[in-house]
Amino acid sequence: MKLVTIKHQGHRKVGAIRPGTDRIWLLEEMLGRPVGDMLSTIPELDAIRKAAAFTGEGIALSDVRIEAPIPRPARNVFCVGKNYHEHAKEFTRSGFDSSASSAADAIPTAPIIFTKAPECVIADGDDILYPTGVSDSLDYEAELAVVIGRGGRGIPKARAYDHVCGYTIVNDVTARDLQARHKQWFIGKSLDTFCPMGPWLVTADEVDPENLGVKCWVNDELRQDANTRDLIFDIPTLIETISAGMTLQPGDVIATGTPVGVGIGFTPPRFLRPGDRVTVEIEGLGRLTNRVR
Repeated sequence: MKLVTIKHQGHRKVGAIRPGTDRIWLLEEMLGRPVGDMLSTIPELDAIRKAAAFTGEGIALSDVRIEAPIPRPARNVFCVGKNYHEHAKEFTRSGFDSSASSAADAIPTAPIIFTKAPECVIADGDDILYPTGVSDSLDYEAELAVVIGRGGRGIPKARAYDHVCGYTIVNDVTARDLQARHKQWFIGKSLDTFCPMGPWLVTADEVDPENLGVKCWVNDELRQDANTRDLIFDIPTLIETISAGMTLQPGDVIATGTPVGVGIGFTPPRFLRPGDRVTVEIEGLGRLTNRVR
């Protein structure tokens, strides 16, 4: 099932896209009762699967505005740095990596976790705002994002997938100069509009997260082309690591890292400029496209 947050008749609503169609059924109509936002829907997913009935004609995707599946996460978006082997190497070579002093430190021995402010989330089709006067080194990062469905603390790897609601796409937009200057990644990752997310949430029963193609184009030029098989730390390891002493909550988003091919991996770096169009595609999850303005 694909769950989607939309603007319909002036109101934000949550719907489900029926498999094989481009039409949305509103959950409140499917279930015969009021439904809140995506964050309140996620804990009810099992009940929704059992009770939902795709009756009637639904609403055409073209007739609504699709928002980010979780327009404003309740907490910061958890992110993972240097989680693909070749990207870890290109990042260390770039000179922007404050977490490694030499090539020998390129591959991390434990997950590198940082966060992005929830306010920087935007939807498919929204503009990434170029921060004139703040940064001139904007970069893109195509990432598979995990959405937690059942919270917990001390979750072992063997049970990690039991806590996953589904998956979506994130573009971890980054101001590389700020990332390097501050020796810490929060500011450079959290500028307004720096977390495109979407276009929807695909439930875990429809996704094999350990074998998904991940691609990114800038102005139709393919820059990133990898597979989640190449993750250094897999999803169960990330969930176990983050939850070891911190309670994960329903609706938490974990962006799992980006593969090789980001702008700083080129010589000279190929940063984003106003007018550029960035498209991220993940197998089975759709496409996320945003322009820089």
